[in-house]
Amino acid sequence: MLISTRGRYALRIIIELCSHGKDEFVPLNVIAENQDVSLKYLESIVALLVKAGLVEGLRGKKGGYRLTKDADEYSVGEILKLTEGTLAPVTCLEENAETCPRSAECKTLPMWEKLDTIISNYLYSVKISDLLKPESVSDWVI
Repeated sequence: MLISTRGRYALRIIIELCSHGKDEFVPLNVIAENQDVSLKYLESIVALLVKAGLVEGLRGKKGGYRLTKDADEYSVGEILKLTEGTLAPVTCLEENAETCPRSAECKTLPMWEKLDTIISNYLYSVKISDLLKPESVSDWVI
């Protein structure tokens, strides 16, 4: 599994918004400058986050984007699933994937299923609030 820049930047946007507080609208150009990411690219990512209800936007002079929830209510898994489309390590485990004609005799399928469960459980257990406290990283259990 390879996480794209879209997924990584979405996490950075959420973390950036956390640093400004839940009630503060932050202009996208400020986020782009602080994160050293193209404004145009961030626009497409923020559109996904808004559509999913993870952030909300306000137009105008004091406009920008802000979180809709507290940092501990966002999981890394939900953000990556939204931006990546899937967290599955192999295509046969993606949502709505056609059943593989070899699945009944596939010797590796149980391994991939277990890996898929481990990845999902781990990424959904990590909250954005955890990422704001780097000292807690050593406490994470896999």
